[in-house]
Amino acid sequence: MNILTCTAAAFLLVLVGLQPATTQAGDISEAGKRLAEKLDSFEVEKHWPAGQHINWETGVPTGVPETTPGKHTHCSAFVASAAKQLGVYILRPPEHGQKLLANAQSEWLAGEGPAQGWRQLKDGFEAQNAANAGEFVVASYHNHHDDKPGHIAIVRPSAKSTEAIAEEGPDVVQAGEHNYNVVSTKKGFAGHPAAWRDNEIEYFAHRRE
Repeated sequence: MNILTCTAAAFLLVLVGLQPATTQAGDISEAGKRLAEKLDSFEVEKHWPAGQHINWETGVPTGVPETTPGKHTHCSAFVASAAKQLGVYILRPPEHGQKLLANAQSEWLAGEGPAQGWRQLKDGFEAQNAANAGEFVVASYHNHHDDKPGHIAIVRPSAKSTEAIAEEGPDVVQAGEHNYNVVSTKKGFAGHPAAWRDNEIEYFAHRRE
């Protein structure tokens, strides 16, 4: 190998070394793929519309006018409905009304949740891996003001990289002021700036049969 060839090879190695490695959080299992299909089937972007009184299980507006102040978003109702359809219990009507249900679900997950098969996860990486394995995973934020709504969303299976998860969190499906079938945790929780900024989003998982 001549000097020019050696120099070119060395330069190439330097370039390769400068390239950031991109890795995935984890492969999506067959159970994870089935979970993703089920989450898609709920068509959250067509149901659980903000500002309207809805049937919590179906997300279909009831036609009853909303007379109280507030945005009347339905993140917690959607999570409760999805969990029920997937055979997982999380605090839901009639055990708790729809008002401030996300805060109540946050407290319930940390308190009574373990006895119902829930466990708290360390971070968004564990949350994404658990969802990819087919577990029912939620991202939960309890508002500092008990009389103000929190937020909750479902972590969906995704092949996004660990770098992307570090930057914006795992992918979620959610109802809220805006409903998303796929959105990053950071964007999905943007209505609660302290949630992402102060690392106050908690993740909980429930293994499904």
